[in-house]
Amino acid sequence: MKLTQTIISLSLLAATIPTFASTDTDVLKLQQEWDRIKYQVADKDAKLQAIHELEKTAAQTVAANPNSVEPVIWEGIILSTDAGIVKSMSALGTVKKAKTLLEQAIQTNPGAMNGSAQASLGVLYYQVPGWPVSFGDDKKAEQYLKQALQIGPNDIDNNYFYGDFLLRAKRYNEAETYLNAALKAPARPNRQIADAGRRQEIKLALAEAQKNLASK
Repeated sequence: MKLTQTIISLSLLAATIPTFASTDTDVLKLQQEWDRIKYQVADKDAKLQAIHELEKTAAQTVAANPNSVEPVIWEGIILSTDAGIVKSMSALGTVKKAKTLLEQAIQTNPGAMNGSAQASLGVLYYQVPGWPVSFGDDKKAEQYLKQALQIGPNDIDNNYFYGDFLLRAKRYNEAETYLNAALKAPARPNRQIADAGRRQEIKLALAEAQKNLASK
């Protein structure tokens, strides 16, 4: 059950995708399609089929832009989204591939995409099972999440995911601080659909943190 729950929660990673300049047509297309799949496709089978097609497009975009790190990060995030939909041990191989891509992106350009690679990698570390099943590690998770915040301190996703990590760790006061920061983050260009969905997730997490604080 714990393994299933941790893999299911990988679907949260979807929202770590940041905003790109409209001039980068290939990357913008990945972003818009991901937003559609994540927030507008309800049926699981249709969602999985769509994300598989987007994986192919992301891989093609990486190949066509060998000197660009953004498509690499996108591919890692999309693979993580796939794992969150599948919800089984078979998804662990997909998660490991995503981890490798995100690590490569950080080595290439650690400041890319407002810290999205660090945030995404941090999420993987706190949501996948630990040894011997997989590579989950809360200490490494917090390290990467803090790095993401250093790069993009006002980013909605960076604040949300650190808040979510703190909430799971029952550090409710800290969680409330970062979730409030996420809720107050400015709207992102070309991300209306994603922003609306993310803010709903933030509100749910914030309500849980406040409920636990009130019960103390």
